[in-house]
Amino acid sequence: MNFKSMEEFWPFYMKQHSKPATRRWHFAATLSSILCLIYAVSFNWWFMFLVPLVGYGMAWYNHFYVEGNITTTFGHPVWFLLCDYKMFGLMLTGQMDREIKRHGMQRH
Repeated sequence: MNFKSMEEFWPFYMKQHSKPATRRWHFAATLSSILCLIYAVSFNWWFMFLVPLVGYGMAWYNHFYVEGNITTTFGHPVWFLLCDYKMFGLMLTGQMDREIKRHGMQRH
Protein backbone atom coordinates (compact mmCIF):
# COMPACT_ATOMS: atom_id res chain seq x y z
CA MET A 1 0.00 0.00 0.00
CA ASN A 2 1.24 3.43 -0.90
CA PHE A 3 -0.13 6.42 1.01
CA LYS A 4 0.34 9.99 -0.13
CA SER A 5 -0.70 11.77 3.08
CA MET A 6 -1.36 11.19 6.73
CA GLU A 7 -5.08 11.80 6.12
CA GLU A 8 -5.03 8.95 3.63
CA PHE A 9 -3.08 6.72 6.04
CA TRP A 10 -5.16 7.49 9.16
CA PRO A 11 -8.13 5.14 8.38
CA PHE A 12 -5.68 2.26 7.78
CA TYR A 13 -3.94 3.06 11.05
CA MET A 14 -7.26 3.11 12.89
CA LYS A 15 -8.14 -0.35 11.57
CA GLN A 16 -4.80 -1.63 12.84
CA HIS A 17 -5.77 -0.31 16.29
CA SER A 18 -9.42 -1.33 16.39
CA LYS A 19 -9.59 -2.64 19.96
CA PRO A 20 -9.84 -0.21 22.89
CA ALA A 21 -7.16 -2.20 24.75
CA THR A 22 -4.81 -1.72 21.80
CA ARG A 23 -5.32 2.02 21.89
CA ARG A 24 -4.76 2.09 25.66
CA TRP A 25 -1.50 0.14 25.26
CA HIS A 26 -0.39 2.61 22.60
CA PHE A 27 -1.29 5.53 24.84
CA ALA A 28 0.82 4.03 27.65
CA ALA A 29 3.67 3.31 25.23
CA THR A 30 3.68 6.84 23.82
CA LEU A 31 3.46 8.41 27.27
CA SER A 32 6.27 6.20 28.56
CA SER A 33 8.53 7.04 25.63
CA ILE A 34 7.84 10.79 26.10
CA LEU A 35 8.71 10.51 29.80
CA CYS A 36 11.92 8.63 28.93
CA LEU A 37 12.82 11.36 26.45
CA ILE A 38 12.23 14.12 29.00
CA TYR A 39 14.30 12.27 31.59
CA ALA A 40 17.11 11.62 29.09
CA VAL A 41 17.29 15.26 27.99
CA SER A 42 17.02 16.57 31.54
CA PHE A 43 19.22 14.20 33.51
CA ASN A 44 20.96 11.39 31.70
CA TRP A 45 21.45 11.04 27.94
CA TRP A 46 22.02 7.28 28.34
CA PHE A 47 18.27 6.92 28.85
CA MET A 48 17.76 8.00 25.24
CA PHE A 49 18.06 4.35 24.18
CA LEU A 50 14.91 3.63 26.19
CA VAL A 51 12.76 6.00 24.13
CA PRO A 52 12.25 3.67 21.13
CA LEU A 53 12.71 0.50 23.17
CA VAL A 54 9.90 1.33 25.58
CA GLY A 55 7.61 2.92 23.00
CA TYR A 56 7.89 0.30 20.31
CA GLY A 57 8.28 -2.61 22.72
CA MET A 58 4.97 -1.94 24.44
CA ALA A 59 3.20 -1.19 21.16
CA TRP A 60 4.48 -4.30 19.39
CA TYR A 61 3.62 -6.53 22.34
CA ASN A 62 0.09 -5.21 22.14
CA HIS A 63 -0.20 -5.87 18.41
CA PHE A 64 0.83 -9.51 18.81
CA TYR A 65 -1.07 -10.35 22.00
CA VAL A 66 -3.99 -7.91 22.24
CA GLU A 67 -4.94 -6.79 18.73
CA GLY A 68 -3.88 -10.09 17.15
CA ASN A 69 -2.18 -8.57 14.13
CA ILE A 70 1.35 -7.88 13.00
CA THR A 71 2.50 -4.29 13.14
CA THR A 72 3.37 -2.76 9.80
CA THR A 73 5.52 -0.03 11.36
CA PHE A 74 8.50 -0.73 9.13
CA GLY A 75 6.44 -0.36 5.97
CA HIS A 76 5.32 3.15 6.93
CA PRO A 77 7.48 4.33 9.87
CA VAL A 78 6.84 8.08 9.53
CA TRP A 79 3.09 7.73 9.08
CA PHE A 80 2.89 5.34 12.03
CA LEU A 81 4.82 7.67 14.32
CA LEU A 82 2.70 10.67 13.34
CA CYS A 83 -0.51 8.69 13.78
CA ASP A 84 0.68 7.39 17.16
CA TYR A 85 0.99 10.98 18.33
CA LYS A 86 -2.31 11.94 16.75
CA MET A 87 -4.09 9.08 18.54
CA PHE A 88 -2.29 9.99 21.78
CA GLY A 89 -3.51 13.58 21.45
CA LEU A 90 -7.07 12.51 20.64
CA MET A 91 -7.12 10.18 23.63
CA LEU A 92 -5.59 12.80 25.91
CA THR A 93 -8.31 15.29 24.96
CA GLY A 94 -11.14 12.74 25.04
CA GLN A 95 -11.84 12.95 21.30
CA MET A 96 -10.85 9.44 20.22
CA ASP A 97 -14.34 7.95 20.59
CA ARG A 98 -15.70 10.67 18.31
CA GLU A 99 -12.96 9.89 15.78
CA ILE A 100 -13.87 6.19 15.89
CA LYS A 101 -17.52 7.02 15.20
CA ARG A 102 -16.53 9.44 12.44
CA HIS A 103 -14.77 6.59 10.63
CA GLY A 104 -17.64 4.18 11.21
CA MET A 105 -15.60 1.81 13.33
CA GLN A 106 -17.36 -0.34 15.88
CA ARG A 107 -16.06 -0.56 19.40
CA HIS A 108 -14.85 -4.06 20.26
